[in-house]
Amino acid sequence: MNTKQAQRMSTGQGFVAALDQSGGSTPKALRLYGVDEDKYSSEQEMFDLVHEMRTRIMTSPSFTGDKILAAILFEKTMDRQVDGMDTASYLWEKKGIVPILKVDKGLAEQADGVKLMKPMPDLDTLLDRAVAKGIFGTKMRSLIAEADPVGIAAIVDQQFQMGALIGHKGLVPIIEPEVDINAADKAEAEQILHAELVRHLDSLPDECPVMLKLTIPDVDDLYADVIAHPNVMRVVALSGGYSREEANERLARNHGLIASFSRALTEGLSAQQSDEEFDQMLAGSIDSIYRASIT
Repeated sequence: MNTKQAQRMSTGQGFVAALDQSGGSTPKALRLYGVDEDKYSSEQEMFDLVHEMRTRIMTSPSFTGDKILAAILFEKTMDRQVDGMDTASYLWEKKGIVPILKVDKGLAEQADGVKLMKPMPDLDTLLDRAVAKGIFGTKMRSLIAEADPVGIAAIVDQQFQMGALIGHKGLVPIIEPEVDINAADKAEAEQILHAELVRHLDSLPDECPVMLKLTIPDVDDLYADVIAHPNVMRVVALSGGYSREEANERLARNHGLIASFSRALTEGLSAQQSDEEFDQMLAGSIDSIYRASIT
């Protein structure tokens, strides 16, 4: 584990930029950016275009470690370069931003009110590649759609089981059991999730820190004890479908919780904007998310 990066993630002021849209979510991300599906004819061309978008974000003058602690990358982004450098190296050496890698392979079919992660048969190899590329930590997402205690327990069990494998490689896992913001019983699901998280955190060895990525809860400061837990390096929040304005408002009411926004970060950015317009829009977005993250 990189000590300087660990210090930054533990105590730095700022938020995490999620730039990790993968195969299924890439067309939507490009569409929101003003690049329709008729602009590419293959998966390779699609990933080339999304890398251009991400490169434009990462090389923007406003995208710096002053307000951004870390960036979460998709595997193909880790394997590519920005300004002639490996992406992870560019982020840390040029921008002072900690590089993190999304490692999950998507969601399984829903059962017991949740969607577990699909199997990750190549995880060990991917983690070794991540270490070689200078990645600090990982992120993996599963989804809670209903307040089902059996399903939520299974989600947290799976997340911490995978997290232990990741920790053994010297990487810090971000455990992300997202609660669907449209769940009819969202608040109840969050209460069950909170109890499961605390149970697992209490049983972790001291030398195995984790980070958590959680839906902004309906009850403000629900996760205050999780944020303060000695085995937790940081708790970040996903925007989950809320607009940037609403996500920021909700986030600011949860003390110590910082953003890890994806769509809400890039909201308003367009391929058709001039570099000046693009950076002005991105700077405003970064500033608003930063202010909501330091409450």
